[in-house]
Amino acid sequence: MKNTFNRRTILRGLGGAAVAAPFLSSVAEREAKAQGMAATAPKRLIVFFTHYGCITNRWFPAKSHGPLTTADYMALPTLAPLAPHASKLLMVRGIRAMNEWSFQGTYGQKNDPHTQTCASFFTAYPVTPNAPTSGIDNIGKFDAKPTGRSLDHICAEQVNKTGGAPLFMQIGGVNGSASNTQAVISYSDSAGTIFPGVGAPMQVFSNLTNLFGTGTTTPSADTYKVARGKSVIDICREDITNLQRTPMSGSDKQKLTTWMELMHYTGGAVVSGAQCTQATATGLGLTTSTVGAGGSDISKVAPLMMDLAVLTSLCDSNRVIFMKMPAARTYSNLGLTMDSHSISHRIGNAGMGGACVADAMNMIHTIDKFYATQFAYLVKRLDSFMEGDVTLLDNTATVWFQEMSDGNSHNTNNAPILQAGGCGGYFKTGQAINVEGASATMTPGNSDGDCVNGQSTNLDGVGTPPTVAAMPINKYFCNLMNAIGVKAGADGVAVKGGTAPVTKFGKYDDTKLFSDGGTMPATHKNPGEYMELRAT
Repeated sequence: MKNTFNRRTILRGLGGAAVAAPFLSSVAEREAKAQGMAATAPKRLIVFFTHYGCITNRWFPAKSHGPLTTADYMALPTLAPLAPHASKLLMVRGIRAMNEWSFQGTYGQKNDPHTQTCASFFTAYPVTPNAPTSGIDNIGKFDAKPTGRSLDHICAEQVNKTGGAPLFMQIGGVNGSASNTQAVISYSDSAGTIFPGVGAPMQVFSNLTNLFGTGTTTPSADTYKVARGKSVIDICREDITNLQRTPMSGSDKQKLTTWMELMHYTGGAVVSGAQCTQATATGLGLTTSTVGAGGSDISKVAPLMMDLAVLTSLCDSNRVIFMKMPAARTYSNLGLTMDSHSISHRIGNAGMGGACVADAMNMIHTIDKFYATQFAYLVKRLDSFMEGDVTLLDNTATVWFQEMSDGNSHNTNNAPILQAGGCGGYFKTGQAINVEGASATMTPGNSDGDCVNGQSTNLDGVGTPPTVAAMPINKYFCNLMNAIGVKAGADGVAVKGGTAPVTKFGKYDDTKLFSDGGTMPATHKNPGEYMELRAT
């Protein structure tokens, strides 16, 4: 089958090359200008979001600015699974998310350490109603919502081929995340409309298979190679070599040379969407039976969702993909019997201070390592598909964000942020960049300082001092939006139909401005991107 398929392809190509030969110079000129697929491949934003922070001093490397090697990641108790991808990682240091909760409300509102933090994370807008948790109605604790749209919707309406909503996949199911604002991160409008996304892998899979059919025939080796980004020349290499050894006229030799040149210029990379096939889905292990077999086992569902994110990207059906791990999950697959929220407080419930449960810190670390393993799986999958001379990962900004830094302190400064992929060369990779003064010795926080005497301190007592690692996350969001092609109006705010770079995001870029509930006019003290994150 192989020889028949390839030789027919060659013969058809030879005929086409004879017709196209006079135009090869213009093809070459276009190639020189466009640099092939690398210049035209879609740029994507893929987000992986987890709740309740981490054990910071087991997550961050000692070096906060400069190159980070495979050995640096291998030395980290949490991020060792990412070590093979060190050259394609960017650790963004020195960032603070907006609207941080504290007892005093100094750095944000006082509604709830989760409601306002989640609602403001991707919006940078205050929440309303603005009322400290009190009374039997708990006003503001479970019903406060942001007054601005979230990043995923702002991006999707501009960069998706047909506009529309982002793909938001809730790993483990939507469940209460469609209404309990303590765990909601996606809002489709400024009225606080919750966007629940999808929680069932089959729903995503069915939408994708509608693009290429649902045949179950096992693909041929050649078909699968095409799906994985191989050019026609790559597939025909052996046959071309044999054909070149065959005695032929000078005219035929010229036709073969011309055909190969034409394939170099026009077939060197798969056109966007060409890998959206049943063969690709099968290669990813995505079939009707496997997608439906995940059940409630999150260790199976999470990789399924990530493979669906990869297939979504290859089909170019959505360029903005958000994935969220569940809140208050009991990770029985990890041998845990306590939910992740209660563990993050160290005391076995959502209270503030008290006796630490046995082995609390290591239970948190077990969850942290599970998240790191899932993110590493996603990164590896994205890096295994070619788009021209680079990989699918190279054309994305794939970012692991966490709701907060330390899960007991509930602080949003010293945010753990790890990006994979340079998004078409927009970002530096292979290093940590500390946007707060470029210090290589920034504190990793002091999560392990909790429970040392068997007692957990109150929520303000652990984590990173609030004045450290406090540069606004807003500017990094501007980087991400500009990298994937979002445009702004003359005021620098992202708007559909805009033509200018994005320089402003959210209502405020100073978390202290949130403390009165957001009554001040929109203020951006430090607009623009973090230029130090840029590759050029």
